[in-house]
Amino acid sequence: MPARSHDIPLLFTTRIIRLFCYGFLSVVLALYLIQAGLSEEQIGLLFTLTLAGDAGITLWLTTNADRFGRRKTLIAGALLMIGAGVAFILTKNVVILMAAAIIGVISPSGNEIGPFLSCEQAALTQLISNERRTLVFSWYNLAGSFATATGALSGGWLAQLLQDQGYSALNAYKVVLMGYALGGVLLLVLFLFVSSAVEAPLVTGQNLPKRTLGLHRSRNVVLKLSGLFAMDAFAGGLVVQSMVAYWFNLKFGVQAGIIGSIFFGANVLAGFSALMAGRMAKRFGLINTMVFTHVPSNVLLILVPLMPNLPLAITMLLLRFSISQMDVPTRQSYTMAVVQPDERSAASGVTAIARSVGAAISPSLTGLLLSAPALISAPFFFCGGLKIIYDLLLYRSFKQIKPPEETSKATSVA
Repeated sequence: MPARSHDIPLLFTTRIIRLFCYGFLSVVLALYLIQAGLSEEQIGLLFTLTLAGDAGITLWLTTNADRFGRRKTLIAGALLMIGAGVAFILTKNVVILMAAAIIGVISPSGNEIGPFLSCEQAALTQLISNERRTLVFSWYNLAGSFATATGALSGGWLAQLLQDQGYSALNAYKVVLMGYALGGVLLLVLFLFVSSAVEAPLVTGQNLPKRTLGLHRSRNVVLKLSGLFAMDAFAGGLVVQSMVAYWFNLKFGVQAGIIGSIFFGANVLAGFSALMAGRMAKRFGLINTMVFTHVPSNVLLILVPLMPNLPLAITMLLLRFSISQMDVPTRQSYTMAVVQPDERSAASGVTAIARSVGAAISPSLTGLLLSAPALISAPFFFCGGLKIIYDLLLYRSFKQIKPPEETSKATSVA
């Protein structure tokens, strides 16, 4: 089915709005929960439940999206985002907050959460050629990184300015939460205009293997990728943006506005690194780009808590972000490339859920570590070390499995 002209810019727009909202909230979310009376351990548990709940609901939505409808799945995600934002505004009750975290869509890290990314990636892959896929995904991630950066800057300074105007810290942070919920409403409206061109092609045949989690022929590849991605995400969950923001506040006494500025710069650099990934992948291949840019970024992460002062710690963090996201569009593009067209939402969903499950466990561990003064820097060391192990395993397992554009290039050269 031919793509309607507005589908690709519309999907980019929803990505920008969503990531702005995630960044907007992430720099103040842990600070808000502290003001609401939660302890570090409770916040860590809440973030774990947020990611665990997202894993379950998103798994169900995305593995059925290609048959249920990608557009309907995106609309459902927007409703869950609105519900979570409203619940966090209306109550300080830990039990209700945890229930909202499990059921709703709320991002403690500033990164993607919910069914959106899987459906949008599958739709974009369907609307573009193999040769353009990684480049489009690079721009897609660049847009998201700039949106997250702007959101982090806006959320941090809005909270700071409101407090300077006489708002209590709690009420200032609530205003940020209201903005998050309104962003969900705007997404809901925009998803109503997505066309049927984004839907999965109908595939029939007697020889198709039985579907599991929406997958058939690509099941083994997706499950192997999912295991590795879960390991990577577990490591990343140790240093989610909200917890890193709290670490800067705890160690250096940095206020919300400055923290927002730090993450604005970090996410801008991450966006440019994602854009560079498309060019590097075209020259060196997707797997090589994923691995050989990810290893040095994690060495830099390990160096952050070893720095003796705030400027050097910020420098290491910014250097890390300047190369840290080159694996993201390449990872997404590779996953879409090695599966069948009618498995793309499911493949993206299963790998995303594997990442959510991996990331769901680690914030609780980070909360415990941050509550012990002698261990507040340990999450950086654990995260960087585990991610390097992941890179080596990924390279060993998938260096021989090429996406279509690399296979055709090798054939034409031969």
